[in-house]
Amino acid sequence: MATTYLWKGRSPDGEILSGEYVTDNKQELVTYLRKRKIIITSLKEKSKEINIPLPFLRKRITVKDMGVFTRQFATMINSGLPMVQCLEILSAQMDKENFRKISDTVKTDVEGGATLADALRKHSIFSDLYVNMVEAGEAGGILDLILNRLALYLEKADALARKVKSALMYPTVVCVVAIGATVFMLMFIIPTFARMFADFGGDLPLPTKVVLAMSNFLRTKWFLLIGGAIALVVGFKRAYATDTGKMKIDAFMLKIPVLGIVLRKAAVARFTRTLGTLVSSGVPILSGLEITARTAGNKVVEKAVNSTRESISQGNTIADPLKGCGVFPPMVTQMIAVGEQTGALDEMLEKIANFYDDEVDTAVESLTSIIEPVMIVVMGVIVGGMLISMYLPMFKLINVIAGS
Repeated sequence: MATTYLWKGRSPDGEILSGEYVTDNKQELVTYLRKRKIIITSLKEKSKEINIPLPFLRKRITVKDMGVFTRQFATMINSGLPMVQCLEILSAQMDKENFRKISDTVKTDVEGGATLADALRKHSIFSDLYVNMVEAGEAGGILDLILNRLALYLEKADALARKVKSALMYPTVVCVVAIGATVFMLMFIIPTFARMFADFGGDLPLPTKVVLAMSNFLRTKWFLLIGGAIALVVGFKRAYATDTGKMKIDAFMLKIPVLGIVLRKAAVARFTRTLGTLVSSGVPILSGLEITARTAGNKVVEKAVNSTRESISQGNTIADPLKGCGVFPPMVTQMIAVGEQTGALDEMLEKIANFYDDEVDTAVESLTSIIEPVMIVVMGVIVGGMLISMYLPMFKLINVIAGS
Protein backbone atom coordinates (compact mmCIF):
# COMPACT_ATOMS: atom_id res chain seq x y z
CA MET A 1 0.00 0.00 0.00
CA ALA A 2 1.34 3.44 -0.94
CA THR A 3 2.53 5.61 1.95
CA THR A 4 2.92 9.37 2.09
CA TYR A 5 6.27 10.56 3.48
CA LEU A 6 7.13 14.03 4.75
CA TRP A 7 10.74 14.99 4.04
CA LYS A 8 13.04 17.91 4.78
CA GLY A 9 16.52 18.56 3.47
CA ARG A 10 19.12 21.02 2.18
CA SER A 11 20.11 21.74 -1.41
CA PRO A 12 23.83 22.00 -2.41
CA ASP A 13 23.42 25.78 -2.03
CA GLY A 14 22.21 25.41 1.56
CA GLU A 15 18.54 26.17 0.78
CA ILE A 16 16.06 24.48 3.14
CA LEU A 17 13.62 22.31 1.21
CA SER A 18 10.62 20.16 2.21
CA GLY A 19 7.79 18.25 0.62
CA GLU A 20 5.60 15.15 0.41
CA TYR A 21 6.18 11.99 -1.61
CA VAL A 22 3.87 9.03 -2.16
CA THR A 23 5.57 5.66 -2.70
CA ASP A 24 5.39 1.97 -1.84
CA ASN A 25 9.08 1.89 -1.03
CA LYS A 26 10.89 4.31 1.29
CA GLN A 27 14.17 3.63 -0.50
CA GLU A 28 12.64 5.01 -3.69
CA LEU A 29 12.20 8.37 -1.99
CA VAL A 30 15.78 8.33 -0.71
CA THR A 31 17.05 7.59 -4.23
CA TYR A 32 14.86 10.36 -5.67
CA LEU A 33 16.22 12.95 -3.21
CA ARG A 34 19.80 11.87 -3.76
CA LYS A 35 19.40 12.27 -7.51
CA ARG A 36 18.37 15.85 -6.85
CA LYS A 37 21.47 16.22 -4.61
CA ILE A 38 19.35 16.95 -1.57
CA ILE A 39 20.85 16.18 1.86
CA ILE A 40 18.06 14.58 3.92
CA THR A 41 17.60 16.06 7.41
CA SER A 42 14.19 14.57 8.25
CA LEU A 43 12.11 11.74 6.84
CA LYS A 44 8.89 10.38 8.36
CA GLU A 45 5.52 8.95 7.45
CA LYS A 46 2.62 11.37 7.25
CA SER A 47 -0.01 10.66 9.90
CA LYS A 48 -3.18 9.22 8.43
CA GLU A 49 -6.28 11.42 8.54
CA ILE A 50 -9.89 10.28 8.64
CA ASN A 51 -11.28 11.38 5.33
CA ILE A 52 -14.98 10.96 4.64
CA PRO A 53 -15.53 11.54 0.92
CA LEU A 54 -18.32 14.00 0.17
CA PRO A 55 -18.73 14.03 -3.61
CA PHE A 56 -21.18 16.94 -3.54
CA LEU A 57 -18.52 19.13 -1.88
CA ARG A 58 -15.78 18.20 -4.35
CA LYS A 59 -15.16 20.84 -6.98
CA ARG A 60 -15.74 19.44 -10.44
CA ILE A 61 -12.93 19.80 -12.96
CA THR A 62 -14.46 21.70 -15.87
CA VAL A 63 -13.44 22.06 -19.51
CA LYS A 64 -12.38 25.61 -18.65
CA ASP A 65 -10.01 24.27 -15.95
CA MET A 66 -8.53 21.85 -18.49
CA GLY A 67 -8.08 24.67 -20.99
CA VAL A 68 -6.25 26.89 -18.48
CA PHE A 69 -4.06 23.97 -17.38
CA THR A 70 -3.16 23.09 -20.98
CA ARG A 71 -2.49 26.69 -22.01
CA GLN A 72 -0.13 27.26 -19.07
CA PHE A 73 1.56 23.89 -19.65
CA ALA A 74 2.16 24.77 -23.31
CA THR A 75 3.64 28.17 -22.41
CA MET A 76 6.09 26.67 -19.92
CA ILE A 77 7.12 23.83 -22.28
CA ASN A 78 7.68 26.41 -25.02
CA SER A 79 9.87 28.42 -22.63
CA GLY A 80 12.20 25.44 -22.25
CA LEU A 81 11.30 24.37 -18.70
CA PRO A 82 11.67 20.64 -17.92
CA MET A 83 8.36 18.76 -17.97
CA VAL A 84 8.58 17.71 -14.30
CA GLN A 85 9.17 21.29 -13.22
CA CYS A 86 6.22 22.45 -15.34
CA LEU A 87 3.92 19.94 -13.64
CA GLU A 88 5.26 20.92 -10.22
CA ILE A 89 4.54 24.61 -10.87
CA LEU A 90 1.08 23.85 -12.28
CA SER A 91 0.25 21.67 -9.27
CA ALA A 92 1.36 24.34 -6.79
CA GLN A 93 -1.00 26.98 -8.21
CA MET A 94 -4.14 24.84 -8.54
CA ASP A 95 -7.02 25.71 -6.21
CA LYS A 96 -8.94 22.44 -6.75
CA GLU A 97 -7.58 19.69 -4.51
CA ASN A 98 -8.64 16.80 -6.76
CA PHE A 99 -6.96 18.39 -9.79
CA ARG A 100 -3.81 19.04 -7.76
CA LYS A 101 -3.61 15.40 -6.70
CA ILE A 102 -3.95 14.24 -10.30
CA SER A 103 -1.21 16.62 -11.40
CA ASP A 104 1.07 15.37 -8.61
CA THR A 105 0.46 11.78 -9.66
CA VAL A 106 1.23 12.61 -13.29
CA LYS A 107 4.45 14.33 -12.20
CA THR A 108 5.47 11.29 -10.13
CA ASP A 109 4.82 8.94 -13.05
CA VAL A 110 6.84 11.11 -15.44
CA GLU A 111 9.68 11.24 -12.93
CA GLY A 112 9.53 7.46 -12.80
CA GLY A 113 10.20 7.23 -16.54
CA ALA A 114 6.68 7.09 -17.98
CA THR A 115 5.78 9.19 -21.01
CA LEU A 116 3.42 12.10 -20.45
CA ALA A 117 0.71 10.39 -22.53
CA ASP A 118 0.93 7.18 -20.47
CA ALA A 119 0.80 9.19 -17.24
CA LEU A 120 -2.28 11.11 -18.43
CA ARG A 121 -4.04 7.96 -19.68
CA LYS A 122 -4.46 6.72 -16.08
CA HIS A 123 -6.87 9.59 -15.25
CA SER A 124 -10.39 9.85 -16.67
CA ILE A 125 -10.34 13.66 -16.82
CA PHE A 126 -7.97 13.44 -19.78
CA SER A 127 -10.03 12.29 -22.76
CA ASP A 128 -8.88 9.94 -25.52
CA LEU A 129 -8.52 12.98 -27.76
CA TYR A 130 -6.26 14.69 -25.22
CA VAL A 131 -4.05 11.64 -24.62
CA ASN A 132 -3.71 10.75 -28.31
CA MET A 133 -2.74 14.28 -29.25
CA VAL A 134 -0.14 14.44 -26.47
CA GLU A 135 1.20 11.08 -27.62
CA ALA A 136 1.50 12.38 -31.20
CA GLY A 137 3.19 15.54 -29.91
CA GLU A 138 5.75 13.58 -27.90
CA ALA A 139 6.49 11.27 -30.84
CA GLY A 140 6.95 14.21 -33.23
CA GLY A 141 8.89 16.45 -30.83
CA ILE A 142 6.23 19.18 -31.06
CA LEU A 143 4.58 18.85 -27.65
CA ASP A 144 4.37 22.63 -27.12
CA LEU A 145 2.58 23.07 -30.47
CA ILE A 146 0.18 20.21 -29.71
CA LEU A 147 -0.60 21.58 -26.25
CA ASN A 148 -1.36 24.98 -27.77
CA ARG A 149 -3.75 23.32 -30.23
CA LEU A 150 -5.34 21.38 -27.40
CA ALA A 151 -5.77 24.54 -25.34
CA LEU A 152 -7.40 26.31 -28.29
CA TYR A 153 -9.67 23.31 -28.88
CA LEU A 154 -10.73 23.19 -25.21
CA GLU A 155 -11.40 26.93 -25.14
CA LYS A 156 -13.53 26.70 -28.28
CA ALA A 157 -15.35 23.61 -26.96
CA ASP A 158 -16.10 25.40 -23.68
CA ALA A 159 -17.42 28.44 -25.53
CA LEU A 160 -19.63 26.24 -27.74
CA ALA A 161 -21.00 24.33 -24.73
CA ARG A 162 -21.87 27.60 -22.98
CA LYS A 163 -23.69 28.85 -26.08
CA VAL A 164 -25.81 25.69 -26.26
CA LYS A 165 -26.53 25.83 -22.51
CA SER A 166 -27.62 29.44 -22.78
CA ALA A 167 -29.93 28.46 -25.64
CA LEU A 168 -31.52 25.77 -23.47
CA MET A 169 -31.51 27.78 -20.25
CA TYR A 170 -33.88 30.56 -21.30
CA PRO A 171 -36.82 28.39 -22.42
CA THR A 172 -36.28 26.13 -19.40
CA VAL A 173 -36.52 29.06 -16.98
CA VAL A 174 -39.57 30.48 -18.74
CA CYS A 175 -41.30 27.08 -18.66
CA VAL A 176 -40.55 26.66 -14.95
CA VAL A 177 -41.96 30.12 -14.22
CA ALA A 178 -45.07 29.39 -16.28
CA ILE A 179 -45.65 26.05 -14.53
CA GLY A 180 -45.00 27.65 -11.13
CA ALA A 181 -47.51 30.45 -11.79
CA THR A 182 -50.11 27.94 -12.99
CA VAL A 183 -49.65 25.69 -9.96
CA PHE A 184 -49.84 28.67 -7.58
CA MET A 185 -53.12 29.82 -9.09
CA LEU A 186 -54.64 26.33 -9.05
CA MET A 187 -53.52 25.69 -5.45
CA PHE A 188 -54.31 29.04 -3.79
CA ILE A 189 -56.35 31.38 -6.02
CA ILE A 190 -58.89 29.07 -7.65
CA PRO A 191 -60.02 27.45 -4.33
CA THR A 192 -61.18 30.90 -3.16
CA PHE A 193 -63.45 31.17 -6.18
CA ALA A 194 -64.60 27.57 -5.65
CA ARG A 195 -65.90 28.36 -2.15
CA MET A 196 -67.68 31.44 -3.47
CA PHE A 197 -69.34 29.47 -6.30
CA ALA A 198 -70.49 26.83 -3.82
CA ASP A 199 -72.50 29.53 -2.02
CA PHE A 200 -74.08 30.70 -5.30
CA GLY A 201 -75.40 27.27 -6.30
CA GLY A 202 -76.63 26.69 -9.83
CA ASP A 203 -74.95 25.18 -12.85
CA LEU A 204 -71.43 26.46 -13.70
CA PRO A 205 -70.08 27.01 -17.23
CA LEU A 206 -67.95 24.18 -18.67
CA PRO A 207 -64.60 26.13 -18.63
CA THR A 208 -65.15 26.90 -14.94
CA LYS A 209 -65.90 23.25 -14.16
CA VAL A 210 -62.68 22.19 -15.95
CA VAL A 211 -60.49 24.65 -14.02
CA LEU A 212 -62.12 23.74 -10.69
CA ALA A 213 -61.60 20.03 -11.42
CA MET A 214 -57.90 20.70 -12.21
CA SER A 215 -57.52 22.66 -8.97
CA ASN A 216 -59.21 19.95 -6.93
CA PHE A 217 -57.09 17.21 -8.52
CA LEU A 218 -53.87 19.14 -7.87
CA ARG A 219 -54.75 19.77 -4.22
CA THR A 220 -55.91 16.23 -3.44
CA LYS A 221 -53.88 14.07 -5.84
CA TRP A 222 -50.62 16.05 -6.00
CA PHE A 223 -48.63 12.94 -5.07
CA LEU A 224 -49.77 11.26 -8.30
CA LEU A 225 -48.32 14.13 -10.33
CA ILE A 226 -45.02 13.98 -8.45
CA GLY A 227 -44.91 10.19 -8.87
CA GLY A 228 -45.67 10.54 -12.57
CA ALA A 229 -42.93 13.15 -13.00
CA ILE A 230 -40.39 10.91 -11.23
CA ALA A 231 -41.45 7.91 -13.34
CA LEU A 232 -41.10 10.01 -16.49
CA VAL A 233 -37.57 11.14 -15.54
CA VAL A 234 -36.48 7.61 -14.59
CA GLY A 235 -38.00 6.18 -17.77
CA PHE A 236 -36.26 8.82 -19.88
CA LYS A 237 -32.88 8.09 -18.25
CA ARG A 238 -33.29 4.34 -18.74
CA ALA A 239 -34.30 4.81 -22.37
CA TYR A 240 -31.38 7.17 -22.95
CA ALA A 241 -29.00 4.60 -21.45
CA THR A 242 -29.78 2.18 -24.30
CA ASP A 243 -28.36 2.61 -27.81
CA THR A 244 -31.79 2.42 -29.44
CA GLY A 245 -33.37 4.90 -27.02
CA LYS A 246 -30.45 7.31 -27.30
CA MET A 247 -30.60 7.17 -31.08
CA LYS A 248 -34.36 7.94 -31.14
CA ILE A 249 -34.10 10.75 -28.56
CA ASP A 250 -31.09 12.38 -30.24
CA ALA A 251 -32.78 12.15 -33.64
CA PHE A 252 -35.94 13.73 -32.17
CA MET A 253 -33.89 16.55 -30.58
CA LEU A 254 -32.38 17.41 -33.96
CA LYS A 255 -35.88 17.69 -35.48
CA ILE A 256 -37.30 20.10 -32.88
CA PRO A 257 -38.11 23.43 -34.59
CA VAL A 258 -35.52 26.18 -33.97
CA LEU A 259 -33.83 24.32 -31.07
CA GLY A 260 -32.93 21.46 -33.41
CA ILE A 261 -31.12 23.93 -35.67
CA VAL A 262 -28.94 25.06 -32.74
CA LEU A 263 -28.12 21.46 -31.78
CA ARG A 264 -27.42 20.47 -35.39
CA LYS A 265 -25.02 23.37 -35.96
CA ALA A 266 -23.32 22.72 -32.63
CA ALA A 267 -22.86 19.05 -33.59
CA VAL A 268 -21.26 20.04 -36.91
CA ALA A 269 -18.95 22.54 -35.18
CA ARG A 270 -17.90 19.95 -32.56
CA PHE A 271 -17.27 17.23 -35.17
CA THR A 272 -15.22 19.38 -37.53
CA ARG A 273 -13.14 21.02 -34.79
CA THR A 274 -12.37 17.71 -33.07
CA LEU A 275 -11.42 15.89 -36.26
CA GLY A 276 -9.51 18.91 -37.62
CA THR A 277 -7.50 19.24 -34.41
CA LEU A 278 -6.62 15.54 -34.41
CA VAL A 279 -5.66 15.40 -38.10
CA SER A 280 -3.51 18.55 -37.88
CA SER A 281 -1.74 17.07 -34.84
CA GLY A 282 -0.61 13.97 -36.74
CA VAL A 283 -3.15 11.49 -35.35
CA PRO A 284 -4.02 8.85 -38.00
CA ILE A 285 -7.37 9.51 -39.70
CA LEU A 286 -8.94 6.21 -38.57
CA SER A 287 -7.96 6.82 -34.94
CA GLY A 288 -9.14 10.41 -35.27
CA LEU A 289 -12.57 9.32 -36.53
CA GLU A 290 -12.88 6.76 -33.73
CA ILE A 291 -12.12 9.41 -31.10
CA THR A 292 -14.42 11.92 -32.80
CA ALA A 293 -17.29 9.41 -32.79
CA ARG A 294 -16.91 8.85 -29.04
CA THR A 295 -16.88 12.60 -28.33
CA ALA A 296 -19.70 13.51 -30.75
CA GLY A 297 -22.32 13.95 -28.02
CA ASN A 298 -25.10 12.81 -30.34
CA LYS A 299 -25.86 9.22 -31.36
CA VAL A 300 -26.92 10.20 -34.88
CA VAL A 301 -23.62 11.98 -35.48
CA GLU A 302 -21.71 9.12 -33.83
CA LYS A 303 -23.34 6.62 -36.21
CA ALA A 304 -22.48 8.80 -39.20
CA VAL A 305 -18.84 9.15 -38.10
CA ASN A 306 -18.53 5.39 -37.53
CA SER A 307 -19.92 4.80 -41.02
CA THR A 308 -17.32 7.23 -42.32
CA ARG A 309 -14.59 5.31 -40.52
CA GLU A 310 -15.73 2.05 -42.14
CA SER A 311 -15.83 3.79 -45.50
CA ILE A 312 -12.26 5.06 -45.09
CA SER A 313 -11.00 1.61 -44.03
CA GLN A 314 -12.43 0.24 -47.31
CA GLY A 315 -10.62 2.87 -49.36
CA ASN A 316 -13.54 5.28 -49.86
CA THR A 317 -13.86 8.99 -49.02
CA ILE A 318 -14.94 10.73 -45.81
CA ALA A 319 -17.59 12.91 -47.42
CA ASP A 320 -19.87 10.28 -48.97
CA PRO A 321 -21.13 8.60 -45.75
CA LEU A 322 -21.73 12.03 -44.16
CA LYS A 323 -24.14 12.99 -46.93
CA GLY A 324 -26.64 10.27 -46.06
CA CYS A 325 -26.99 10.83 -42.30
CA GLY A 326 -29.11 14.00 -42.60
CA VAL A 327 -27.08 16.01 -40.08
CA PHE A 328 -24.37 17.58 -42.21
CA PRO A 329 -25.49 20.25 -44.72
CA PRO A 330 -24.36 19.90 -48.37
CA MET A 331 -21.92 22.79 -47.94
CA VAL A 332 -20.07 20.90 -45.17
CA THR A 333 -19.75 17.64 -47.12
CA GLN A 334 -18.66 19.53 -50.26
CA MET A 335 -15.95 21.42 -48.34
CA ILE A 336 -14.75 18.18 -46.75
CA ALA A 337 -14.60 16.57 -50.21
CA VAL A 338 -12.55 19.51 -51.51
CA GLY A 339 -10.25 19.22 -48.48
CA GLU A 340 -9.69 15.53 -49.21
CA GLN A 341 -8.92 16.19 -52.87
CA THR A 342 -6.49 19.05 -52.18
CA GLY A 343 -4.76 17.40 -49.23
CA ALA A 344 -5.79 20.25 -46.90
CA LEU A 345 -8.47 18.44 -44.91
CA ASP A 346 -7.35 19.82 -41.52
CA GLU A 347 -7.48 23.44 -42.76
CA MET A 348 -10.89 22.90 -44.35
CA LEU A 349 -12.28 21.34 -41.16
CA GLU A 350 -10.96 24.28 -39.14
CA LYS A 351 -12.67 26.76 -41.49
CA ILE A 352 -15.96 24.85 -41.21
CA ALA A 353 -15.69 24.78 -37.40
CA ASN A 354 -15.07 28.55 -37.21
CA PHE A 355 -17.97 29.21 -39.56
CA TYR A 356 -20.38 27.06 -37.55
CA ASP A 357 -19.26 28.59 -34.26
CA ASP A 358 -20.58 31.89 -35.62
CA GLU A 359 -23.67 30.10 -36.93
CA VAL A 360 -24.40 28.78 -33.41
CA ASP A 361 -24.24 32.37 -32.09
CA THR A 362 -26.78 33.48 -34.69
CA ALA A 363 -29.02 30.45 -34.04
CA VAL A 364 -28.99 31.07 -30.28
CA GLU A 365 -30.02 34.71 -30.81
CA SER A 366 -32.81 33.59 -33.15
CA LEU A 367 -34.01 30.99 -30.65
CA THR A 368 -34.13 33.56 -27.85
CA SER A 369 -35.95 36.13 -29.98
CA ILE A 370 -38.58 33.56 -31.06
CA ILE A 371 -39.14 31.84 -27.71
CA GLU A 372 -39.63 35.04 -25.70
CA PRO A 373 -42.86 36.23 -27.39
CA VAL A 374 -44.14 32.65 -27.76
CA MET A 375 -43.74 31.93 -24.04
CA ILE A 376 -45.32 35.27 -23.13
CA VAL A 377 -48.34 34.40 -25.28
CA VAL A 378 -48.55 30.90 -23.78
CA MET A 379 -48.40 32.26 -20.21
CA GLY A 380 -50.99 34.89 -21.09
CA VAL A 381 -53.34 32.26 -22.52
CA ILE A 382 -52.97 29.96 -19.48
CA VAL A 383 -53.32 32.63 -16.79
CA GLY A 384 -55.90 34.66 -18.73
CA GLY A 385 -57.91 31.53 -19.54
CA MET A 386 -58.13 30.54 -15.87
CA LEU A 387 -59.17 34.05 -14.80
CA ILE A 388 -61.83 34.30 -17.49
CA SER A 389 -63.21 30.87 -16.58
CA MET A 390 -63.52 32.07 -12.97
CA TYR A 391 -65.36 35.23 -13.95
CA LEU A 392 -67.82 33.54 -16.34
CA PRO A 393 -70.20 32.50 -13.49
CA MET A 394 -70.16 36.09 -12.21
CA PHE A 395 -71.11 37.41 -15.66
CA LYS A 396 -73.92 34.83 -15.76
CA LEU A 397 -75.11 35.88 -12.29
CA ILE A 398 -75.06 39.57 -13.26
CA ASN A 399 -77.13 38.84 -16.37
CA VAL A 400 -79.68 36.87 -14.27
CA ILE A 401 -79.96 39.73 -11.76
CA ALA A 402 -80.24 42.34 -14.51
CA GLY A 403 -82.93 40.28 -16.29
CA SER A 404 -85.00 39.96 -13.16
